[in-house]
Amino acid sequence: MKKSNVGKIHSTESFGTVDGPGIRFVIFFQGCPMRCLYCHNPDTWKMDGGTEMTVEELLEQYEHNRTFYRKGGITATGGEPLMQLPFLTELFEKSKQQGIHTCLDTSGIVYREERKEEFQKLFQVTDLVLLDLKHSDPLGHKKLTGQEQKPVLHFAKALEAAKIPMIIRHVVVPGITDQKEELEQTGRLIAPFRNLKGLEVLPYHTMGKAKYQALEIPYPLEGVESMSKEKAKEARETILKTIMEIRKK
Repeated sequence: MKKSNVGKIHSTESFGTVDGPGIRFVIFFQGCPMRCLYCHNPDTWKMDGGTEMTVEELLEQYEHNRTFYRKGGITATGGEPLMQLPFLTELFEKSKQQGIHTCLDTSGIVYREERKEEFQKLFQVTDLVLLDLKHSDPLGHKKLTGQEQKPVLHFAKALEAAKIPMIIRHVVVPGITDQKEELEQTGRLIAPFRNLKGLEVLPYHTMGKAKYQALEIPYPLEGVESMSKEKAKEARETILKTIMEIRKK
């Protein structure tokens, strides 16, 4: 029997309700190349952390509560799951063999055309992608995350070509991604995608601040207050209005 790949897993959540449809088994992958200023999981950044686990061990955990997941499934999040592409692909392949709905929460940042065939293998066993669009402007994206924006958009186009449903996630941060121009540009960026099935606009919060203190690293957005759900709702309406205006043309 072929030996299963081993992945680096930060943690798991048995009853996730905000990372895809239904109740889900959420797997937090270790490792991320992004350094988002508002990141609330800095403990997932380094690849040398986490716990080594096999696909079988993760699916065994899923089986313990399978009856609760009838309308849900498995969500891979992080960190950045795509940093462990072979392991992620094996996880989703074996999940699909067991009739489990697969959802990927990702920034798409590690996508490269030269690895297109590898990604195609993953796409064949992926039911839904939650794509985190950090910033609509290339310069703003670089400043916010430390990474270029292009791979994210290339990944979104690859998802469209593969006809994988995509829900866009966008965190609204006061003074960084809450300006009307940025929100409208977000709408312009995502409006053309035919596989766009939803939009989640999430308000910035400071709940991860304690982790920075525990890790003894400076909190990048010190002094920036959390955003209300009402403000995030207004931001979503601005993006949706732009999308509708573009699609009418």
